[in-house]
Amino acid sequence: MHVSAPTLNQDPQDMIAEAEKALHDIAQIREQIATTIFGQEDVIERTLLAVLAGGHALLVGVPGLAKTKLVETLGTVLGLDGQRIQFTPDLMPSDIIGSEVMDQDESGKRSFRYIKGPVFTQLLMADEINRASPRTQSALLQAMQEYHVTVAGQRHDLPAPFHVLATQNPLEQEGTYPLPEAQLDRFLMQIDILYPELDAERRILLETTGTSNAKAEAVITAQRLQEMQALIRRMPVTDSVVDAILTLVRSARPDSDNDHARKNIAWGPGPRASQALMLCARARALYHGRFAPSIDDVKALAEPVLQHRMALNFAARADGLHVRDVIADLVKAAV
Repeated sequence: MHVSAPTLNQDPQDMIAEAEKALHDIAQIREQIATTIFGQEDVIERTLLAVLAGGHALLVGVPGLAKTKLVETLGTVLGLDGQRIQFTPDLMPSDIIGSEVMDQDESGKRSFRYIKGPVFTQLLMADEINRASPRTQSALLQAMQEYHVTVAGQRHDLPAPFHVLATQNPLEQEGTYPLPEAQLDRFLMQIDILYPELDAERRILLETTGTSNAKAEAVITAQRLQEMQALIRRMPVTDSVVDAILTLVRSARPDSDNDHARKNIAWGPGPRASQALMLCARARALYHGRFAPSIDDVKALAEPVLQHRMALNFAARADGLHVRDVIADLVKAAV
């Protein structure tokens, strides 16, 4: 059986030992997150997968669903330095990446000094990112993709690891600016957060309205997270999984051989979607205690990886179709 090139020189026993250690760490991470976030297992899993895969995630949900709490808890449990930016219409790019100020020393000599912005952190929460203007949103583009910013012609590298977890309210559209497709494509996944189940909401009610609240504790360090991310990139991937990813992503384009896609899709995902599916499928396999991804991982991740990378045409929207419905049909036909 053919496997992906990065694993050909990997000692299988060493990789198994690393994977077992990672599984132990993941179990502890999940246990700590569960002390403050109740229910929402799918949301927690997908958010963790995005971080383990080394990428960014867009959390979409109405207010009050613990999006901010989840990001704060993740930063604590993963041992990452965190910053939070509340996006507003008057937020400027310099409020994110920083700016130069003029200093004067005792001799009267003047010089510019760069003051770093909140983007210089390991886990950045971009709260209500769609409330900022496109100019400010674009300030994150280079940081999210290139992991550095440029100010006054000088490059400034961001800390490693660097992850952006952005939140977005899907209901209120007044005073908001939809994220451009180029920036949406930088997110590995769009994670939809739904209302909690009854039992989870009951626990939220009982445990968060008393005199004390549980607090999560650090489980790993930033360096350990990077080791786990490197392990995921070395995991073997069979030809059948690679073919399933390519078939699914290519079928989601309007020029594909799929009649459903040609009829309903205005524009579809590019190669970055295939890369995201590959990394997230590997991360999901490890998350569930397996040493290599399967086609089931591709199916499970199709919606969060593809839904923000494609759009329906007018006719499909007029018929009441949602992009999730189209993806579900494509998964059945292609995978």
